[in-house]
Amino acid sequence: MKIFVTYRIPEAGIKMLEEKYDLDVHNGPDFLTKEEMMRRVADADAVITQLRDPVDREFIDAGKNLKIIANYAVGYNNIDVEYAKAKGIYVTNTPGVLTEATADIAWALILSVARKIIPADKFVREGKFAGWKPQLFLGYEIHGKVLGIIGMGRIGQAVARRALGFGMKIIYHNRRRLPEEVENIYNARYTDLETLLKEADIVSINVPLTRETHHLLSREKLELLKPTAIIVNTARGPVVDEQALYEMLKAERIAGAGFDVYENEPLLTPGLEKLDNVVLLPHIGSATYETREKMSVMVAENIIAALNGQKPENLVW
Repeated sequence: MKIFVTYRIPEAGIKMLEEKYDLDVHNGPDFLTKEEMMRRVADADAVITQLRDPVDREFIDAGKNLKIIANYAVGYNNIDVEYAKAKGIYVTNTPGVLTEATADIAWALILSVARKIIPADKFVREGKFAGWKPQLFLGYEIHGKVLGIIGMGRIGQAVARRALGFGMKIIYHNRRRLPEEVENIYNARYTDLETLLKEADIVSINVPLTRETHHLLSREKLELLKPTAIIVNTARGPVVDEQALYEMLKAERIAGAGFDVYENEPLLTPGLEKLDNVVLLPHIGSATYETREKMSVMVAENIIAALNGQKPENLVW
């Protein structure tokens, strides 16, 4: 049996698979074109895809022998899941293992924006630091502030757990309210989205991208934020109206924002890169040695199960 890997993943998963199957691994630095991907998936029994790979009907039809599409990511909005399901092809993802790493990045963004770490670092590197001054790079304290978490799943709760050490007040919005015993762990208060945006000093976005969450934070919703508010997005770019957010940041209508994902990734809204009140990361929420290796093992396990005629553990349909 043959497995097509659209972009090389860490060795742990590769080794597990090459012991059992014929691997076609793309090792180049650049992503394959859709046409090349379709050519190479034609005789594959399984494919390991990346979040940026367009796994649409055309691609799925090209994989005539496909039994499983294993996405090397927790998200899978790049895949036409319903069409794959209709054709009897498993679709899996890699949930859980990237929770802590992504929560760490959310907090790295929160602290970097609030304390102006990036422009301050640049200031020193450029030789402009002439000594301590009373108003040099004044930022915002985090301790005791209100943290608003949009999406209180595994990652949202991991963000909340870290906030406890900062003595923060936690409010959250979710599709469904959490059980009271879970709320009590974080001393968290459930609220509607509008109230969260009005009250929060820091807003952390942790929802998946669905039809319902596309532009969940629209221009109208963003305008509810405090002038001193900071917003960070480690979820999916299209959850936020990026153009509207850019305009608010440029006008200093809010204090700042941290991005690990973008609405038209990898492209930025023009002008965003020129703002000093933002921190821009290249989608590295899960980019730790430990997490990426665990993800590679997970996709390998999903594929081995499917090709052995078993139901994969991380099935998304």
